[in-house]
Amino acid sequence: MSQSYYISACSTVDLTNDYMKERNIPYVSFQYFLDEVPHKDDMGESMSLREFYDSMREGSMTSTSQVSIQAYTEHFEKMLMEGKDVLHMTLSSGISGSINSALVAAEELREKYPERKLYVEDSFAASSGYGLLMDELADRRDAGATIDELHEWVLENRLKCNHWFFTTDLTYLVRGGRVSKTSGAIGNFLNICPLLNVDYMGRLIAREKIRGKKKVIRRTLEMMKEKARDGLDYSGKVFICNSDCYEDAKELADMIEETFPKMDGSVQIFNIGTVIGSHTGPGTVALFFWGDERVD
Repeated sequence: MSQSYYISACSTVDLTNDYMKERNIPYVSFQYFLDEVPHKDDMGESMSLREFYDSMREGSMTSTSQVSIQAYTEHFEKMLMEGKDVLHMTLSSGISGSINSALVAAEELREKYPERKLYVEDSFAASSGYGLLMDELADRRDAGATIDELHEWVLENRLKCNHWFFTTDLTYLVRGGRVSKTSGAIGNFLNICPLLNVDYMGRLIAREKIRGKKKVIRRTLEMMKEKARDGLDYSGKVFICNSDCYEDAKELADMIEETFPKMDGSVQIFNIGTVIGSHTGPGTVALFFWGDERVD
């Protein structure tokens, strides 16, 4: 179906290149550094995610950089030059300041293309939760929503995309300064697996400290039972992503499919990409679904 506008995202949606092409969602790439060598965040195309996480396990240091104003300008202008309007959703401002670069680029381009609509909005989402939001926008676009209708919908509903995740190794949160060395050492010794979520401002918040992987997987399932739209009758899509710990993700997915028989298809499992993964490290599993609006 020919569309009069594009929906657009950043690479941190943590889906796959094939998925993005199939859904017709162009994206602009962040950049990450592996031992100070720059790489493009391209969903594992130039470097496999297994290689990336193995490098982290072997001690390689990682960092990330935001999308530049120039990169956003080039990304937006390609679509505007086609005579199309654009609705771009950015990675949560609670995690990255890249939205500021996107807004500057958009303001400059609106002067150059005054006849076009160019919306830039904060997703307040991350990783495949950001991806789940984009997937819903694609569904609504394909069902015939106008860009203005879609823009209004996302402003009203983006905080209903629930994010719950856990990590089984605190090493990388310590390395990134999110957990102190002492707390990390004690937590790893006691097999503490923190349960976190993304709050109403799009920030990563630790909610519970749970001892043992099996328990934290069950607790993550319980959070979906408590928060999901229509409870056990949930009929929406469910995305899970993981940082090189597929078996843990699959265990959670199997439990969800058994618990929510009315959900839309099977749980879709993706990889946590290099930008988010640079901060979580291997051993993280994240669950995303539609549910209660985030209010804290």
